[in-house]
Amino acid sequence: MIRLSVNVNKVATVRNSRGGNVPDVVEAVRVCVHAGASGITVHPRADRRHVTHEDVYAIAEALAPWRDRDKVEYNLEGDPREDFIALALDVRPDQCTLVPVVPGEITSQAGWAPDDSSAGIADVVVRMQKAGIRVSLFVDPQVESIHWAARMGSDRVELYTEPFARGFAGADDPRSKAAFEPYVRAAVLAHSRGLGINAGHDLDLENLMMFRELPHLDEVSIGHAIVSRAIFVGLKQVVGEYLQVLGTRAH
Repeated sequence: MIRLSVNVNKVATVRNSRGGNVPDVVEAVRVCVHAGASGITVHPRADRRHVTHEDVYAIAEALAPWRDRDKVEYNLEGDPREDFIALALDVRPDQCTLVPVVPGEITSQAGWAPDDSSAGIADVVVRMQKAGIRVSLFVDPQVESIHWAARMGSDRVELYTEPFARGFAGADDPRSKAAFEPYVRAAVLAHSRGLGINAGHDLDLENLMMFRELPHLDEVSIGHAIVSRAIFVGLKQVVGEYLQVLGTRAH
């Protein structure tokens, strides 16, 4: 079963544009869970432009009953700065996805570079795992990146899927298949190295029809496309549509 983790950052972005608590991020979480989502993802950035540390705690409290029954997982994304590490160790999500952050970026631009710029990641991985947190590293679909993630001691990788989304031109288009192939190779290699496989970034209802065939795929994390479509048809309906594409039953 491929799990759907809904990223609610964009709900917080809309709220922050006016201040106050409308739309309520915690209510969005509840709608997603009641609609059948098996995970919630948040990325509390240092600039607090969408989900804040306060949101992270409030969502953890709201999810507690579902997490206790092993129905819904909490995935905390972020770069390994000290305040984020402290937050994760305090909240203890089911999964922590470590992602590189470039100052001023609108959204993630690439996976971790498997070189000296990612020094110290292995130590962070160990700290998280000692706290009972599963660790996923955000990587490009490249052989060296998969081997690097395994050396870092990660439990999973999250494959950065924007290049696939840019190359997707329809299910039967050769360009789509060409864009998909690096992910197949990366997933097979990751599985052989004992890594679980997550994926996310610019996946949507159309390109997910192909990407769901990725070997050994455990979870997709989707936010922007879900919230964008929800403006027109509602959050509950959109979550249901994605679950139908994934062939995942509501819990």
